[in-house]
Amino acid sequence: MQTLTKSGRFRWRIVALLFLATTINYIDRQVLSFTMTDEVFRKEMLDLPIDKELTKEAIDRFKILYSDVDAAFKFAYAIGFLLVGWLIDRIGTKRGFALGIIVWSIAATLTTFVQNMAGLRWTRAILGLGESANFPSAVKTISEWFPRRERSFANGLFNAGTNVGIILTALFIPYLILQLGWRSSFFVTGLLGFALSVLWWFTYSKPERNPKLSPVELAYIRSDEEKRVPVKPSWGQLLGYKQTWAFAVGKFMADPIWWFYMTWLPDFFNSNDALDQKLDLKSFGVPFLIIYVVSDAGSIFFGWLSTQFMSLGWSANRARKTTMLICALCVVPIFFAAQTNSLTVAIALISLATAAHQGWAANMYTFASDLFPRNVVASVTGIGGMFGAVGGILLALLSGRIITAFGYLPMFIVASCAYLIALVLIHLILPKLEPVKAEELEKIGKWSILSTK
Repeated sequence: MQTLTKSGRFRWRIVALLFLATTINYIDRQVLSFTMTDEVFRKEMLDLPIDKELTKEAIDRFKILYSDVDAAFKFAYAIGFLLVGWLIDRIGTKRGFALGIIVWSIAATLTTFVQNMAGLRWTRAILGLGESANFPSAVKTISEWFPRRERSFANGLFNAGTNVGIILTALFIPYLILQLGWRSSFFVTGLLGFALSVLWWFTYSKPERNPKLSPVELAYIRSDEEKRVPVKPSWGQLLGYKQTWAFAVGKFMADPIWWFYMTWLPDFFNSNDALDQKLDLKSFGVPFLIIYVVSDAGSIFFGWLSTQFMSLGWSANRARKTTMLICALCVVPIFFAAQTNSLTVAIALISLATAAHQGWAANMYTFASDLFPRNVVASVTGIGGMFGAVGGILLALLSGRIITAFGYLPMFIVASCAYLIALVLIHLILPKLEPVKAEELEKIGKWSILSTK
């Protein structure tokens, strides 16, 4: 095969587009976790006079209600995954993702006008429904635009947008809140999604339909082509495969930890009395920049590492699981972040853990495209995302109550153990990462057609 020149690397522009989409997705998702530290926001959501002092009891009540809002987001996110993977596999990535972007952008903008926690729950629920389209769309796009051997690195690159989104939120949202009030933060960030929907619609297409893609690069992308399944199996049929359960367990155990970081880290740094220095809206920027730049590096590095192991001749099973074991071990020390009085040590431990999570996530997303034919990848990713969201709901409902009663230590202990337990369960379910053969799914599809006649 001809060597690909620089002009034969158009597929990396698609990764850049997914990176941008994921960045904006996380900006809209992350705004609330910084806004919730603003006293005016807390008072308005609790229907308290602006000039009244926030008591500890009021703050604790706010945190419990905030947990319920977070659970509403994740519940809708889970429901979204029930539908969006199936929808994208049927109407296509272009239309499915565009619809998701528009829904989450409407929800983000509507949050500008909420008056209390009840209204906030509704807008966050709609946001979760729309945002559930991001990862099934992105993972399916990677499976369409990349050969198998490059997918973990490509997934790591687009997944790094999650960290950039959080960094940009930490740097700019506190400034907006301090200068223009908390409502401006939701209005400005909501507009970004509408711009993204236009860019996506006029930029994205499948490789075969893209006039800018050279025949050489298209042949390279299709160099390890798997057989397509003409009739797409249902969720119930996909749940009959142990490969689906291995992916779902990995998401159920790890996704809630990442969401815990996103939801509660600003409050951890703002309210933890053990730390020698607390952070607020004026000082969040640099620490969160450090944490999520390191996380970005972890997403890219661990995605690259798995690919590098495979280039040395390792099997996908050995490469993916070894990389994930390294990631799991890197998270273990995070429990000490809740015990140290050093802000620097806490930031370092959390940075290591978030970097390891992103490396874990990059390899988990590759599971779906490693184990299933390309045109059912979004459905499988949707199943895994739904399980991750269910785990997130359970942790979200408990988080505020645990934190107000016992502090952050129990939450960090859960985080330190979750990935190792997940990897053991994945290995027990699927000792070897064997792809589901297209012929097996094809038989299911034919049986489905016959059964409906």
